Amino acid sequence: MTSGNIQTLSAGIERFPIAGSFTISRGAKTEAVVVVAEITRLTEAGRTRGVGECTPYPRYGETPEATLAAIMAMQGALAAGLDRAGLQTAMAPGAARNALDCALLDLEAKTAGRRVWELLGRAAPQPLTTAYTISLGTPEAMAQAAARAATRPLLKVKLGGDGDGARIRAVRAAAPDAELIVDANEAWRDETLESHLADCAEAGVTLVEQPLPAGKDALLGRIRRPIAVCADESVHARDGLAALRDRYDAINIKLDKTGGLTEALGLADAAQALGFDLMVGCMVATSLAMAPALVVAQQARVVDLDGPLLLARDRDGGLRYDGSTIYPPDASLWG
Repeated sequence: MTSGNIQTLSAGIERFPIAGSFTISRGAKTEAVVVVAEITRLTEAGRTRGVGECTPYPRYGETPEATLAAIMAMQGALAAGLDRAGLQTAMAPGAARNALDCALLDLEAKTAGRRVWELLGRAAPQPLTTAYTISLGTPEAMAQAAARAATRPLLKVKLGGDGDGARIRAVRAAAPDAELIVDANEAWRDETLESHLADCAEAGVTLVEQPLPAGKDALLGRIRRPIAVCADESVHARDGLAALRDRYDAINIKLDKTGGLTEALGLADAAQALGFDLMVGCMVATSLAMAPALVVAQQARVVDLDGPLLLARDRDGGLRYDGSTIYPPDASLWG
């Protein structure tokens, strides 16, 4: 930061109602609670503002209040000139760093008058097809939800353990033409793993996300996997990535896990070099959180950025969705 520049930080918790409810193996929720960071730079040329959004996740011990406090604790460092490179070592990966990393990227782009992918040396994002999530429920309820979404090309089915065979068969019958991927959210166990994988393979599922609990997934490296298995909770950033190669065929990159787009891009490059396929996912959040994820999603085989589609309302000026096609953000939203 050059002499005479002033950089300030503000942040707050925002709530967006979910359309109905969102249910996975760990429980249900009816609203998305996000934290938004705003970094403002004052120079002789004027005021420039960068914004970033994150979603604290209880699975990782995060709460909105603690995440907000962690963001605001960086106020002094940012005022002293902390930049995005310094942020990577100043904070651990997680939701708080994600909001600040994305806010700094937005600020860099707006200060330079260029799009963020140009600054990062990446190709301009193209429209992508996103998965659409079918929440966990009874086979009958999930079949009804799948029937309503049957014209979408890619459905992500939340499973939860006992009864999953009936659930995936019901969804397949209700959406015979859709590609199906499954997210077990760590709910399967060693003794049920192979039978659940067989049920999914029989239903034509192409990928299963995080079937076993993180840290208790060694069995995946000892069995024949009939379909691709993707790590989610088992991978956050580049540390430990190579150790997962015998257990997983793909990894799910989420900016709230990596601590921002900066590390997400590094993780994507490292994972591809090791032979992993890529999935880019999200928490239930607004278009402000999806926009930076679209940059790394250009490298992914599977894109799961349907957060705003699950909300009763998105933020103003949000991303354009045409069915399951998601379009790159306008600069007025982010980047």
